[in-house]
Amino acid sequence: MHLVKRVIQKLQDYGKLVMFSHTIFSLSFALVSLLAASNGKPEPGVFFWAMLALLGARTGANALNRVIDAKIDAKNPRTANRQIPKGEVSVKETLVFVALCFALLVFSAYKLNPLCMYLSPLALFLMFIYSYTKRFTWLCHLVLGITCACAPVGAWLAVTGAFSWQAIFLGGANCLWTAGFDIIYGSQDYEFDKANGLHSIPVRFGIKGGLIISALFHLGALGCLGLYWLISLPQTGWILLVGIVVIFGLMVVQHKLVTPGHLEQVNLASYSISQITGIVLIIAGVLDVYL
Repeated sequence: MHLVKRVIQKLQDYGKLVMFSHTIFSLSFALVSLLAASNGKPEPGVFFWAMLALLGARTGANALNRVIDAKIDAKNPRTANRQIPKGEVSVKETLVFVALCFALLVFSAYKLNPLCMYLSPLALFLMFIYSYTKRFTWLCHLVLGITCACAPVGAWLAVTGAFSWQAIFLGGANCLWTAGFDIIYGSQDYEFDKANGLHSIPVRFGIKGGLIISALFHLGALGCLGLYWLISLPQTGWILLVGIVVIFGLMVVQHKLVTPGHLEQVNLASYSISQITGIVLIIAGVLDVYL
């Protein structure tokens, strides 16, 4: 019984470490991309390996980020209670976990098609380099966005084996959306980042400037979604368009919740509402394909 409790506790620790609840951020765009590319009829094998690739990439990337940022997290009062700084999960076992996740990604890419396999090292490179970017550039939010954009682009490639403008616009939307809410999230670390020589858009342009840039990124994301909808006609329909309008409304709420002098709602604005946005995109995208 004690062993079972230890296993359950360890699984919970890993779940918190890699933030499984945030999977929706990449899954939403990837699923819409995969279903659109296959006209709602993905081959079971393609769907299976594409989802495994996404699972391996997202989980491994988050775990690697926790390892690379462990010392920074330990210094920051906001993150000092994360699993590695607290000693709940060791760096060594996390690195083994990362290696297994990335092996799953590469093997899944191999099972999909040659192009996915050839591009998997690029995805691995982006996931590796992102965690270091805040040490030398305020563009770190965009690097995170580009890394996340690999999900919808990769899903499209998994089905078709070729690039398309639809995949690029979905990737662009994912990139700018992620970068936008990451700026909001990063605003709460403004003082810590500035004191410790870390880079971010809020540090470079101030919290007010950062929130303005975040809003512009989100407008860009909406523009990419709109262009995706437009060039995909008549395959796309009114349901997805309504979904995009709802997402616009959620983004308006998101940016009203956080102001330079009031950052108390940062987690609600950056993560909770973004999770709802991801769910709206999945529902609208799936219904648009099948109805």
